[in-house]
Amino acid sequence: MHLIKGIWHQPLAMLGSSILVLMILASILAPFIAPHDPLEVDFGKRLLPPSAKHLFGTDQMGRDVLSRVLFGARISLRIGITVVIIAFPFGSILGALAGFYGGRLDEIIMRITDVFLCIPGLILAMAIAAALGPSIQNVLLSLAVVWWPWYTRIVRSVILGLKEQDFVAAARAIGVPHRRIIMRHLLPNAIAPAFVNASLDIGFVILNAAGLSFIGLGAQPPSPEWGAMLSTSRDILREAWWAATFPGLAILLTVLSFNLLGDAFRDLLDPRLKI
Repeated sequence: MHLIKGIWHQPLAMLGSSILVLMILASILAPFIAPHDPLEVDFGKRLLPPSAKHLFGTDQMGRDVLSRVLFGARISLRIGITVVIIAFPFGSILGALAGFYGGRLDEIIMRITDVFLCIPGLILAMAIAAALGPSIQNVLLSLAVVWWPWYTRIVRSVILGLKEQDFVAAARAIGVPHRRIIMRHLLPNAIAPAFVNASLDIGFVILNAAGLSFIGLGAQPPSPEWGAMLSTSRDILREAWWAATFPGLAILLTVLSFNLLGDAFRDLLDPRLKI
């Protein structure tokens, strides 16, 4: 509730949340509001410019671009949210274990984390997706593997400071089990920075998923995923600008909305910015 009230007082956060709500509603209602079947091929209508009948025009297969953008929102948002839902808790728990116990366990977890972080994320995701084969499921897996180390480092760094606090010493003194200390006392206090990062990451995951689809490692035609739409439209960009422009704008607006919300969450949850 505190976050919602805080967002209401930030114009940019309101803009981001408004865009995001529209995107989510468009993805949910796509089967009902899309004017045409996104996979319906009609060569008699190929490369039609934006008009009253086809607001975003048609592509080289005669498919309605607006319908494909609406259904593409379902795919892109699902990828972004699912990857973060997988990576966020996994990385956070590993970071909490490493920071709380220290010693050999900390060394093992952090050295594995460093191995993942020393390779550019998109390159590693490309390698994993290429090895597994092009598909949306493999994009989800490859991006989740790439994303968890960031949460591990963030949560570990916070836990290292929190575990020396008096409330942790008191919990240990009265015999509270370590698992309960981590889950009930440390993680709730360490999760805010990781949550801010997660809210920003959804947009970047969508952007990276679109990039993988653009180079042929993600969603495959005729899927209306935004990156795949850009890939199939690049050869006709001069004669049919709308085929690539509207899915590109959808990616831009979605990533922007998550960035604006992430900045708002950071301002509300970081006490150092309130000084």
